[in-house]
Amino acid sequence: MKKTPTEALIEPNVVIFEPRVLTKTIDVKYNANRNCFFCSLVNISLPPLRYAPDNTEKGVLSKGETVVAICCKAIILKKMEKIMEGGKLIVIAIGGNSLIEDDKHVTIESQYAAAQKTASRIARLVKAGHRVVITHGNGPQVGFVLLRAEIAKDVLHTVPLDSCVADTQGAIGYQLQMALKNELIREGNGTQVATAVTQVEVDPKDPSFQKPTKPIGSFMSQVEAEERQAKDGWAVMEDAGRGYRRVVPSPKPLSIVELETLKTLVANGVMVIGAGGGGIPVVRQEDGLYRGIEAVIDKDLAAALIAKELKADLFVISTAVEKVFINYGKKDQRALDTITVEEAQAFMKQGHFAPGSMLPKIEAALDFVKTTGNTGLITNPENLWGALYEGKGTKIVACK
Repeated sequence: MKKTPTEALIEPNVVIFEPRVLTKTIDVKYNANRNCFFCSLVNISLPPLRYAPDNTEKGVLSKGETVVAICCKAIILKKMEKIMEGGKLIVIAIGGNSLIEDDKHVTIESQYAAAQKTASRIARLVKAGHRVVITHGNGPQVGFVLLRAEIAKDVLHTVPLDSCVADTQGAIGYQLQMALKNELIREGNGTQVATAVTQVEVDPKDPSFQKPTKPIGSFMSQVEAEERQAKDGWAVMEDAGRGYRRVVPSPKPLSIVELETLKTLVANGVMVIGAGGGGIPVVRQEDGLYRGIEAVIDKDLAAALIAKELKADLFVISTAVEKVFINYGKKDQRALDTITVEEAQAFMKQGHFAPGSMLPKIEAALDFVKTTGNTGLITNPENLWGALYEGKGTKIVACK
């Protein structure tokens, strides 16, 4: 005899959660299959909920509804609604340089030690009840991959730039994932951590493909640069009088290919590390299929896109300074505590933020704030907690 959803709920060995009031109405569907993988995910990670038995047949859970328990075999969310109370969904973009504390002594061990410091600060936010999604830079690490390929070019194949980004997503993701998991274990916190290899779609007609400006890799002499330009088709340019470097396009991110995967992980309580290095750059062909393309996507712009798509409550860009300054490096430099979108745009027009440094961070934060109305925050890793609770960092808000 086929059981109703209500009967399925009260079968033996069903996991019962402590009651909790819903903050939103959400659509649901039912699954009484005891071997269902997705049900087991819900069982592991959904927060306690309250359930209204009179709405069982309608497939609706409503705000403020009362008392019975819910089991893993009864509910799979059809919409990625925020159902946790209290905590915020925070997207944090950390720089690749933050994993290198001494550029004269770079080792895997030293990068992991730096990752541990970052992990301890992020784990504190998780302990406070927040959900966290992490993106990261990879500038130095991609440089290492390219240098290895260059040294080995006579005996091994070259590595295209999109593959370099994928390599560093895995390597840096692994370091952060292990450091975060170990920190959470020390805290007695069972939150799961996962790294998602993430592709980001760009426009093949983006203007940056016609005029590459993003320097990557090691320095070259003028003679070597001209040889690589002729032999390999590289675009090269002189970099601040220090020699010549390869330059590549830096197109704007259009969409996150694995967005639904990221949403599913976040909805199931997983701390996600995604879109490392701005994401693996791909373009969509006329037949709808993707292919990789050699480019570097700004990691802050990609992080802002993820924060917007996930409807994050807060977007944090971690950088080398505690606050954003105007007149930086001058006698009258001034730290900014809280600024509006309008004020930030005015400072940009006045030339206060350096291109390739603070400017893309301000642009990314503005993009998020203007789209969502939520808060953007720029600070250094040491002040992640203080920026949320102690007035540290620079907040960008829609209006005061």
